[in-house]
Amino acid sequence: EVLILQTVDKLEIQTATQVLVNLRAAGVNPVDTYIRAGTYGCLPQLPYTPGTDGAGIVVAVGEAVRRVQVGDRVYGGWPLTGTYAPLTLYEEDWVYPLPPEISLEQGAGIFIPYSTAHRALFDQAQARAGETVLIHGATGAVGLAAVQLAVEAGLRVMGTGSTEAGRALVKAQGAEVVVNHHDPDGPAQILAATEDRGVDII
Repeated sequence: EVLILQTVDKLEIQTATQVLVNLRAAGVNPVDTYIRAGTYGCLPQLPYTPGTDGAGIVVAVGEAVRRVQVGDRVYGGWPLTGTYAPLTLYEEDWVYPLPPEISLEQGAGIFIPYSTAHRALFDQAQARAGETVLIHGATGAVGLAAVQLAVEAGLRVMGTGSTEAGRALVKAQGAEVVVNHHDPDGPAQILAATEDRGVDII
C-alpha cells in the first residue's frame, strides 16, 4: 500500500567504478520491509527505489571496472539505486559474477541471506571446524545459508524450525540434529545430542 509505480530517468554510469545492471530478478528481504515501514536504522531520502538484492546482466561499466564486463551475469547487494527496477547502479565492489549453474532468480536471493550468515558465523562468532553451532530458525533464508556455510566449514550443525517440512529441509542441507523450536523439550534434545556439554555457538 506504500509502493507507487513510476517512470524515472534512465540510469547511466556516473563514475569510473560503477556498474549498470539490467535486473532480471529482485530479492525481497525483511530489511526491505523494515525500510518501507520506517523502522530501519538507516532510512533513504524519499522518494526512492526500494530493493537490496538483485541479479541480472551487466549493460555498462565505468572505465576503472575490472572484475566484471558487459554481458556478464551478476548478483549484487547494497546498490546505489534500488533493485525494484529494470536498471540498477552498483559500485563494482558490490557486484559479483553469477556461476552458470545458478539461475538469475536464485542469484537474487544470495546477497542478504549469505552475507548475513557469513558475518554472523565467521566475523562475529569466529566459528571454526569441529565446533558445534545451533542455528535457531534454520528454515529461513539466513538460517538455511548459515546451515550450508557451517556444514561446508566443517562445523557440527544443529538447527530449529517450526514446521515438519522446514525441519526436513534443514536436515537435507546437512544439519545433524533438527528440533521443533516450539517443543518445550527442544533444549533438552539439543543438550542430549551434545552429551550435556552444550553448543559452542548459537
